[in-house]
This record gives sequence, C-alpha cells and structure tokens, in this order.
Amino acid sequence: MSHPISRHAALIVVDVQPDFMPGGALACHEGDAIVAGIGDLLKRRVFQTVVATQDWHPAGHISFASSHPGRAPFERIPLYGHAQTLWPPHCVQESAGAALHPAIDWSGVDTVIRKGEDPAVDSYSGFRENHGPGGRRPATGLADWLSARGVDEVYVCGLARDVCVLWTAQDAVELGYRTHVLWDLTRPVSPDSDLATRIRYDQLGVDLLDSAALAG
Repeated sequence: MSHPISRHAALIVVDVQPDFMPGGALACHEGDAIVAGIGDLLKRRVFQTVVATQDWHPAGHISFASSHPGRAPFERIPLYGHAQTLWPPHCVQESAGAALHPAIDWSGVDTVIRKGEDPAVDSYSGFRENHGPGGRRPATGLADWLSARGVDEVYVCGLARDVCVLWTAQDAVELGYRTHVLWDLTRPVSPDSDLATRIRYDQLGVDLLDSAALAG
C-alpha cells in the first residue's frame, strides 16, 4: 500500500558521512548499504522539505576516547550526570570523513544542521545536543527552522538507527511531530541492537516504514 506524503512533512537525513561507512573511523554495520537508496529518494523529490544533519566535531572533542587518557573506544564514563560513550575520533571538522557522502546529490537539501561543534558536549539528535553542564540540552535550531515552514510531521533516515536516528526520532516525538523512521534506509552501529531498537521505537510510538512504500 502506498504511503502518501503530506506537504507539511519533512525528511531528515541523519549523518550520512564517510566516517560512518565501512572502513571509516566509526563504521556502522553495512552503513554504505543505504547510500544508493537515500540518493534515489532525494532524486525523486518525494518531500517538499529536506534537511540533512552533519556530525561536525572539533579535534579533541570530549566524546573521543583519545581525549581521556587510559580510556578505550566504546567505554562509558559519567559526564554531566549522564552516561557518555567514548567513541573513536570521527567526523573532525573539514576532514574528508566528515563530509556529506560524495555519492549522493545533496542539491535538493534545503538546509544542513551541523551538530557536535561544542568541544565539551556530545550531540546525537538533530534537534538538541546531549546533556551539557547544568543538565541542559541546547537546541540545534532545527525545530525552529521546521516550525517556520509549517512542518508537523517528520521522516527520519540515516545513521545510526540505534544512536543518532533514534535520538532524533525521540526528540521529534517529544516536540510533537508525527514521526516515522525509514527502517531500510538506516543501519545500526551494531546489528545486535536491532531488537531493542525496534522495541524502543514502538514504545515511542514511532512508525517504522520501508521507503518503497512512499508515494511520489
């Protein structure tokens, strides 16, 4: 059954960058498998409003394991009262690995939201940074941008379905958007997380769709 797209809907393409592809600094499982599908979706102009997010860290970012002597990638430490996963250095500003994936034509994207620029605060969601000093989660500006264009429904795809896509969808729900995730156009950091991730999306009330069902 075809799934119609409202003119008040936006597509959010999360962090489709070389560092998250196989061979990259922080590879997602089969991350490259979504590139052609996202490129085709953008080419079809199914959505009137399209946003891309871009992980964009300064060197020495607080989320990098290398910024914490004696710590290894994927260890977790307490930070600002919350658990912080330490990652391999990735998506360093102006590096080739931080670019939007060169195999996709991004000319149809209306705006790019860069996140993770604060050296002291990590950022997964396209809507808000992670918890920082004082427990705040600073806004990226995406919600205001969408509101100004009358968007009330979002479709999310990209990387990774168990981290940045999930956090983006979760914030979208909290902000009142009808929220969908294009499951076939996401991939996880680890496929072992898929069952728990599906359960979490269900708990949030997020609709999981296959991109082939999109009308247009």
